[in-house]
Amino acid sequence: MSATDSQGTLVKPFAERLAEGLIVADGAMGTMLYARGVFINRCFDELNLSSPDLVRGVHDEYLEAGAELLETNTFGAHRLKLGPHGLDGQVVKINREGARLARQAAQGRAHVAGSIGPLGKPLKPYGSLGHDEALAAYEEQVQGLVEGGVDLFLIETM
Repeated sequence: MSATDSQGTLVKPFAERLAEGLIVADGAMGTMLYARGVFINRCFDELNLSSPDLVRGVHDEYLEAGAELLETNTFGAHRLKLGPHGLDGQVVKINREGARLARQAAQGRAHVAGSIGPLGKPLKPYGSLGHDEALAAYEEQVQGLVEGGVDLFLIETM
């Protein structure tokens, strides 16, 4: 995928830009949200729906600081992490909005990476989580990120 700038001109595709050298990415979304008073027991991913201006503000600051790659606020936005907050039915929506907010902030000046974090449960035989359940959780998350318009996926902390 390619992002577009404010005049509708295509920005280089990610792989082409990467071939030119290092890309400056943003930093820790959760840390920035916590620094703004969001308590650690809160579901940070849900803020895409309830506090989009807060999330967008973090993206804006990273962009202003020179980030060429913005990560979505979706690190734990899959059913296994959203479920304990009663949000397992909103996985696609939370991810779609997370991607939309980052895309809106990027304004064609940065690429948008869909952040995908660990499931938080070990797979069989070390734990009780089956392969099909893990795959379904990630497929649902990816669906929302794609619908929101990410350029790539950033699979982190695995």
